[in-house]
Amino acid sequence: MDIRVGMVVVDCADPLRLAEFWSQATGYAMQESDESWAWIKGSDDGAAEIGFQRVPEPKAGKNRVHVDLHTDDEEREAQRIEALGARRLYVSDNPSDIFITLADPEGNEFCVCRDQDLVS
Repeated sequence: MDIRVGMVVVDCADPLRLAEFWSQATGYAMQESDESWAWIKGSDDGAAEIGFQRVPEPKAGKNRVHVDLHTDDEEREAQRIEALGARRLYVSDNPSDIFITLADPEGNEFCVCRDQDLVS
């Protein structure tokens, strides 16, 4: 198959604010934006981009899809992202599935996961 995930789009109230948060959280670069649309892009040509589109309704309930950010130190990265405006929701106590669930400034849940391939 000749298909790949090109962009994940997040519905939100303030696209620019959320794109700036996610840009700082991921290191992805801000791209074009306006009041209704913003997006960020990683330096890796194969990485999916993240878009943010303004919608009129507020977030309601749990996400049906979420992003997992992988790192060698989930606690350090979760604390860094919390300093950007995220809120801590949950910490896994399963030693074979180590992650911390956070919510971005608009309440969208995502996980910071220990990537065993990155741990030395």
